[in-house]
Amino acid sequence: MAANLLNLSSSFTPSIQSLPRNPNFTQFISVPTPKTNKSLIQSKIREIFMPALSSTMTEGKIVSWAKSEGDKLSKGDSVVVVESDKADMDVETFYDGYLAAIMVEVGGVATVGSAIALLAESEDEISEAKAKAANSSASSSQYPSPPSDVVTETVTTPPPDPTPVATAAAAVAKPVTVASTHPASEGGKRVVASPYAKKLAKELNVDLNKLVGSGPTGRIVAKDVEAAAASRAVGVETGKASAAKVVSDSAGIELGSVVPFTTMQNAVSRNMVESLNVPTFRVGYTINTDALDALYKKIKSKGVTMTALLAKATALALVKHPVVNSSCRDGKSFTYNSSINIAVAVAMDGGLITPVLQYADKVDIYSLSRKWKDLVDKARAKQLQPHEYTTGTFTLSNLGMFGVDRFDAILPPGNGAIMAVGSSQPTIVATKECRIGVKSQMQVNVTADHRIIYGADLAAFMQTLAQIIEDPKDLTF
Repeated sequence: MAANLLNLSSSFTPSIQSLPRNPNFTQFISVPTPKTNKSLIQSKIREIFMPALSSTMTEGKIVSWAKSEGDKLSKGDSVVVVESDKADMDVETFYDGYLAAIMVEVGGVATVGSAIALLAESEDEISEAKAKAANSSASSSQYPSPPSDVVTETVTTPPPDPTPVATAAAAVAKPVTVASTHPASEGGKRVVASPYAKKLAKELNVDLNKLVGSGPTGRIVAKDVEAAAASRAVGVETGKASAAKVVSDSAGIELGSVVPFTTMQNAVSRNMVESLNVPTFRVGYTINTDALDALYKKIKSKGVTMTALLAKATALALVKHPVVNSSCRDGKSFTYNSSINIAVAVAMDGGLITPVLQYADKVDIYSLSRKWKDLVDKARAKQLQPHEYTTGTFTLSNLGMFGVDRFDAILPPGNGAIMAVGSSQPTIVATKECRIGVKSQMQVNVTADHRIIYGADLAAFMQTLAQIIEDPKDLTF
């Protein structure tokens, strides 16, 4: 995904007239004062702002600069990779020019709307731009926001296909030379890795040149970096030569250290605190899964996942109980959502994200499984687009694969309900014939917004869900 946002500022004071905005671009034109007909040729130094890459983003972190100071830029070039609260995204330029001054270095954090770099129109203006940057606030995150009469526009485009041509692979100022062509490089000139893998490698002090990527066409991903870090004991020096910090060999974690939240952890923290303002209640239900397990074994070879089966079953149950798929955002009304979009929680390094299976009730199980695999891959590479993780109407959280038999989930903001799914386990039960038998059963607990969903609503929904799972013939149609 790419975000385009540049703002025009100038050293002279012409009147500024904004052209009518269209949905894709924002342009500005400098109009000479009416006192003279002589054309004015003035320098243009534009500011590159920290974009708002999601509705909840208040600040962003610089993952890498794709260009260096002094590099020439063309319209549409990727300039910098920014870490939002959920993904890493490229920021592109609307204008031709030169990257004159970088105001926020790699690893730095800036608030949305603050300047992170300056773009000069010509090489002659680079020195002027550097002077402006030097005179700005020492803290980039405190750099003044754009004036009220200047508009910035964020334009999102689909993320690039994960091929060896990485959009931010040129984040280092100097090219890295290697002895031979690396599987994840373009002719040995540069290592191709995901932005998050690069950031993780820097944090864990892992040399990317020595890694062989497991991603598409040899691209290095986060798990490759983690595996390299886990294969050795990481020694961390302290300020005193005689002291040594205790480090976890498995993850490179410095025990006893204080670690600030990442951008994603900050977003999760805000959402969890917001959830405390919603009155919730919980209902549990036991569901027999023998028939579902048999169906899963039958179609697993076709690429079907248990997550997709559970999402499909949940979506079909929500069709009959639309109030459980509703949402309340203002505390005064609620909305019967027009589509059933199942968000599924996925654990990530240092956070949590909920990719969304849109129209899960209408998509066949095979397409749904393929879509889910694609979403998980993009989530782990931090390449999800905002609509792929912000449009959920009901959330599913499954910890059954870890052997967890039951748990309660916290209601995400904007959802009416979230369902926590435990593992399916053989259980001794009494049959209708008063005999002892063994059935595979799983526990599901649903947390709901009590302002719009009541106990009877949830109980009826869970009865329907149990019927679908215990007789899953409709899941494959």
